[in-house]
Amino acid sequence: MSSSTYRSQLKRKREQRVDAEKRAASARSKETEKRAAAARARSAAASSRSESTTKSKLRGAERYENEANSAGRDSASWQTKASSYLKEEARLIQQLSDAELAEQRSAERSRQGAERQREQVVRTEARRRDEQERQRDRDAAEVARRHQELAAQVTTHEDAIAHLREPRKENLRLLILTASGKGDLRVGREQKRIQDAVRFASGRDSVTIDVRPAATGDDLLSGLTQSRPHIVHFSGHANESVVMFEQDVDGPNPGAVVTGAALAAALAAVDEPPLLVVLNACSSAGQAERIAAGGIASFSIGHSDSISDADAIAYSARLYAALADGQSIGGAHDLAKAALQISGTPDFDLPTLYAAPGADQRDAVVVLPLN
Repeated sequence: MSSSTYRSQLKRKREQRVDAEKRAASARSKETEKRAAAARARSAAASSRSESTTKSKLRGAERYENEANSAGRDSASWQTKASSYLKEEARLIQQLSDAELAEQRSAERSRQGAERQREQVVRTEARRRDEQERQRDRDAAEVARRHQELAAQVTTHEDAIAHLREPRKENLRLLILTASGKGDLRVGREQKRIQDAVRFASGRDSVTIDVRPAATGDDLLSGLTQSRPHIVHFSGHANESVVMFEQDVDGPNPGAVVTGAALAAALAAVDEPPLLVVLNACSSAGQAERIAAGGIASFSIGHSDSISDADAIAYSARLYAALADGQSIGGAHDLAKAALQISGTPDFDLPTLYAAPGADQRDAVVVLPLN
């Protein structure tokens, strides 16, 4: 195609990108407005002495939250489109450069043919061609530089989409799934230690815990949709490729195998996947790494080898106490490992934290305090 065709296509693509970015910004503004309205409604409900008024305000708050969530999804969708248009702009710019260069070279060949008929100006024409060639090299270098800048902008947009969402003024929702069909793990003790750790933390009023003991695969699925957790914590047996939930029976049982792929599919299937997945089980680091690398959760934690029951319990209790105190995910993880090291355990380096591309563990505070 000719350079004029590429220019026309590039103009249209830029217009599409600008429109998408405006729509994304509008959706973000709407999301902010609706969340503010929801907060006002909740505040009004809290201060009302009328039960009917309280219910009405809470319903309104829920409606505003739903509208805010919808606007947030619209914003993400339009931002994704804007990034796609930006990639296409970069491609069209390169194609335009190639077309212009080809047209320049075609014109140059025509000029050379004409100049060969006039031998009296051979030397002058040779010097002119040399200068043109140097200018073309400078132009090509400039086009390459602009292409690199556009590519960097595309990467920035993609990283922004993948990055951890901004903290919201809402309770931290923690889903705890424990499974030990044979009764060989002290999962009940771990559950109690986590609840006690959060109970005495400074941000205890900002944490909601949904505990599902003797957890089955159905408990995982219903917990994801009913609790909409920011954090999913699994305590039980696992390895590099499977986790062991319990069978839905009244007595001891060997457990129900759930593959890592099936677990990842369940976590990714919900509209708002968890921000952090903790696999507090032996040799679970490989699964945790795949969960983060695949963008299923912004962060994930697993153990790189077999870990004792007591150390796993101590790590998880300290991790959630630090998170409830307002520490970042990276800070809470390092603090929990330090607690194991202070206690003298050789397993302090087994817990491993993984981050999705573009997610910064030190900037990731899971949720803002309510006050």
